[in-house]
Amino acid sequence: MQFGVLGPLRIAVAGSAADVAVAPKVRTVLAMLLLHTDQVVPVPALMRDLWNESPPATGLRTLQTYILNCRKLLAQLTGRASADIARDTLVTRAGGYSFTSACGPVDWLDFQRLTDRGGKAIAAGDDRSGIQLMEQALELWRGDALADVPAGPVIEAKRRLLEESRLGAIGVLSEARIRKGMHREVTAQLVALTSEHQLHEGLHAQYMRALALSGRRAEALEVFSDLRVRLAAEIGIDPGYPLQQLQLAILKSHTGDI
Repeated sequence: MQFGVLGPLRIAVAGSAADVAVAPKVRTVLAMLLLHTDQVVPVPALMRDLWNESPPATGLRTLQTYILNCRKLLAQLTGRASADIARDTLVTRAGGYSFTSACGPVDWLDFQRLTDRGGKAIAAGDDRSGIQLMEQALELWRGDALADVPAGPVIEAKRRLLEESRLGAIGVLSEARIRKGMHREVTAQLVALTSEHQLHEGLHAQYMRALALSGRRAEALEVFSDLRVRLAAEIGIDPGYPLQQLQLAILKSHTGDI
């Protein structure tokens, strides 16, 4: 089995992948467990993400029912008995529950492993291998993390962390591609991302660099100007010093400083 949280919640069995067709609360429980693979998720944390600070009087019993439903789902998909799932896959622990990675790979863990290897390769000067690993990592994303899962505070925090990790990987990949002269690939990816993350200075800086190095200096300066207007209007600040220095280098056509 393979499990996915980098997009809608997904379980793949024998090469066939499908979004998880279960009730929203059950998806929340399954998502919490997958996001903490091989860790014990305490009962209070599960209840908080299900009902915030106002669990019903029957909350514990209802949570136990959700866990049972998760086990039944996994049993149905794998053809195994629910008792076997309870013994070695979705396990009751002291104070909570744990999903074990022995059942199959989880995409966010694969993403971490690939980005770690890719980052180390790039840091060691092996841009070619690093680019391949980063591309493999980013191909695991199918959309916004857990896009179909009702989120409490823990899942929402995990979502933000995963998204920051994705943007960080894109940044590392873009830098490596720029060094390899792959400016078109960088601009094609960043044109959409800067539109989605309109105040993210790091992404805009890389977009400006790729444009300028492609000979599109006027467009690069326009990206800076648009970002400056948005930053001033929405949060009342100017672009940071690194971005201002990049703008100056582009104005002066100092490509060595870009």
